[in-house]
Amino acid sequence: MSNVPLATYRIQLTKDFGFADAAALIPYLKTLGISHLYASPFLKARPGSTHGYDIVDHNRLNPELGGADGFEQMSRALKDAGMGLILDFVPNHMGVGFSDNAWWLDVLEWGQKSPHAASFDIDWQGLPYREKPGVLLPILGRPYGDALDAGEIELRFDAGTGTFAAWYFEHKLPINPQRYDEIIRNSVAAAGAEETQAGRRLLEIVERYRGLVAPSYDEAPALKKALSEVEGGGAIVTRGMASYRGSSPNGSNALHRLLERQAYHIAYWRVAFAAINYRRFFDINDLAGIRPEHPATFHAMHGLVARLIAEGKLQGLRLDHIDGLRDPAQYARRLRELIRRVRPQSKRDGFYVLVEKILGPDESLPHFRGVDGTTGYERLNLISRVLLDSGGLSPLETTWREFTGATADFSDILHTAKRRVLETMLASEFGVLTRALARTAAGHYSSRDYTIVRLRAALEAYVFEFPVYRTYIASGLTSPADRATIDAAIGRARARWIGPDPDIFDFLRDAITGDLAHNTGYSAPRVRDFALKLQQFTGPLLAKSLEDTAFYRYHRLLALNEVGGEPANPELSVAGFHAAQSRLLTEQPHGLVATATHDTKHGEDARMRILALAEIPDEWRTTVSNWAEFNAKFIQTDGVGRRPSAAHEYMLYQSLIGSWPGEGPNAGFTKRIQAYALKAAREGKSETSWTSPQEPYEAAMRDFVAAILDPHRPQPFIDSMSALAKRIALLGALNSLSQIVLKLTLPGVPDFFQGTELWDLSLVDPDNRRPVDFRLRQSLLSDEADWTELVANWRDGRIKLALIHKLLSIRHEFADLFANGDYAPLKLDGADARHLIGYERHTRHQRLAVVVGRHFAPLTDGGHHWPRVLDAHLSLGTSDWRPNTDLLQSRQTGPLMANLPVAVLAKR
Repeated sequence: MSNVPLATYRIQLTKDFGFADAAALIPYLKTLGISHLYASPFLKARPGSTHGYDIVDHNRLNPELGGADGFEQMSRALKDAGMGLILDFVPNHMGVGFSDNAWWLDVLEWGQKSPHAASFDIDWQGLPYREKPGVLLPILGRPYGDALDAGEIELRFDAGTGTFAAWYFEHKLPINPQRYDEIIRNSVAAAGAEETQAGRRLLEIVERYRGLVAPSYDEAPALKKALSEVEGGGAIVTRGMASYRGSSPNGSNALHRLLERQAYHIAYWRVAFAAINYRRFFDINDLAGIRPEHPATFHAMHGLVARLIAEGKLQGLRLDHIDGLRDPAQYARRLRELIRRVRPQSKRDGFYVLVEKILGPDESLPHFRGVDGTTGYERLNLISRVLLDSGGLSPLETTWREFTGATADFSDILHTAKRRVLETMLASEFGVLTRALARTAAGHYSSRDYTIVRLRAALEAYVFEFPVYRTYIASGLTSPADRATIDAAIGRARARWIGPDPDIFDFLRDAITGDLAHNTGYSAPRVRDFALKLQQFTGPLLAKSLEDTAFYRYHRLLALNEVGGEPANPELSVAGFHAAQSRLLTEQPHGLVATATHDTKHGEDARMRILALAEIPDEWRTTVSNWAEFNAKFIQTDGVGRRPSAAHEYMLYQSLIGSWPGEGPNAGFTKRIQAYALKAAREGKSETSWTSPQEPYEAAMRDFVAAILDPHRPQPFIDSMSALAKRIALLGALNSLSQIVLKLTLPGVPDFFQGTELWDLSLVDPDNRRPVDFRLRQSLLSDEADWTELVANWRDGRIKLALIHKLLSIRHEFADLFANGDYAPLKLDGADARHLIGYERHTRHQRLAVVVGRHFAPLTDGGHHWPRVLDAHLSLGTSDWRPNTDLLQSRQTGPLMANLPVAVLAKR
């Protein structure tokens, strides 16, 4: 099996769709033409997980998916089909809290003495007013004192294991065994059992371990075992522990004193905004960052994966959130070394590795040893931008601003979003960075006058101007590209600075690049630690500000508000598109070409529908104005502003045009749109948010959606939306057919998200993770394609499935060309040439020409009819391509765009 997939198919495994279900799907995927199954995380995750990223044990298969037996069934099915398996692996974080992560529970029990303490990225000195180091646990639903007095935090004894833990509902908080002596003595006394045989035995056991540091980590198992073996001891301890309950006199104080002596600090969940001291996955409290840079941690978390690779049951890895790691390049090297070590000698060079990495428009993937490419967001956005009709952007922007009253440009919107994120959800992490920078400055006489207040302000100014997800400084080395990015951001921050100390940016720049480590007098480890931690921070800051805030505030054209994209960018010229493809062919020829993922904001075909609005901007302006009049009666105004806002109303209309069902709205569709509207509003953080939900606003938005989509009342809006959506659906479908051909013939490996073989009109997750009707897709798959009939019935989606199937068969036939072939633009002539994109893929022995259409509105009478035959032809200059065969329609070529708006031509 080649290490480079011919095509991948992403499936979402859940307790309702496990290994056995995936195994049953293999024959269909094989027939479709897929070479590799690309699976969501399937290591042991939190029970009930719908995504698998909250892993609690890297060395167990998820029992909810079918465990080892189910995995073997899937593995055999893949092997029998000659297909590979790619695992979405999570090296950055683990699910914590609750009671199911053994590593985390051990850290809570023993603090820094736990052998797993080094596996988590915890700032142990980061909690103020604590005599001893600890980790903040923001798990409480109300203030700590209220929860304590209400008895919600309960001390329990597990007689079977001889262990104590405090419990807050489903959260387990282990008690350090060095406090068992105190609990046993108090409980036996409170139970009046000092003279009983069991009571005396309990007291004898803890007497052996008296002292401030007894028992040790190694001695504790013997203590627990001895306690568990005391007959009747459990009943005594449980009865006596009533003295730790809030209902007993002084019970809350007793429990509080015990908890304050643990290696953790329980807190109200809102405290996380300001005081959390462990690195999280973005702002999710129950996903804690881990440290694979720690050698023991790296080996401990890769045991199962190494075995599956050695057994030939894994052919690739997709590395989730690579930018969250302290040193991604180091991790990639260690991973490649592990793979080479465990694979048979004959197969050591054939393993496929991808990284989830979002690249800026002009950013290249850093060189990570053994990494084949990214998961394809940059390619997704290139495809959307080249299919966009740029002439519609300016009028669409005018319409949006007139409708909503928006005046800020995108850079200002992003700047405001960064400030909101920095001051709320990531304030704790920024505080850790600020303190680290201040400690560094205080360590040398030349910078000791920089106060923590001024350093915070300067660092804030820098991160506001930092344009990409992160740099990749490591081991004191800063690449020229990273240095240029840092210098430019420092320059912009300095230009905005109004303080009396602009020279602070010289110190800041040298701290960020790590240059201070070479300056005698500064602590080199402290400088490097700050520089590396900052790199782990800028990614989450940009992601939460850009993708999860600004994208939901800037509504010029939602099709461009996509992961890895910049909504304010103009369309991409065909020449610019060709240049980008040539660069990608050089830099990462085997990266994925994705058009839909579990993280995209709109389904791939919904996005193409919305994109088509740029082709009819004047009609859109008139129509959306009419809709506002139709629906004005459903807007709530009571002196506190309109509900929903004009911005949210305008956003909804675009999402509706992208997802509108052919049969019109029904109850299920209404619920989906209500859920989408709620998520979009909370993500935008203007009128409501996840952390401070405004129920009156959210209720008004739900009511508005229900009212405008109610088919049981006279509804001019539904009639008007249905009429426009019908035409936009055609334009979107034509865009989608072009998108498919681009995905399957451009440099890279085409990736299909589950279910997208038919029209994908889904919205942002969790909408795009709904169950897929695979039986329907299997029943519709055919080796024969009657294009005339498929065109006539294009709305049912079979034309998309047939085109994918045909293109995948072409990729099989020309496998070497697509894996190793070159890329070159093709010139097109004729009156309609501007509506086409053409390029050539070739090797020494094979050549293909690919032509796709775009800007279909004038070719379809505004979306009323299937496109006419175009006046366009390839300008080849020589005769060595003639005669040609259109591989899609299996015929000698006639006019381009006859029947299908795409063509793949081969020299025969």
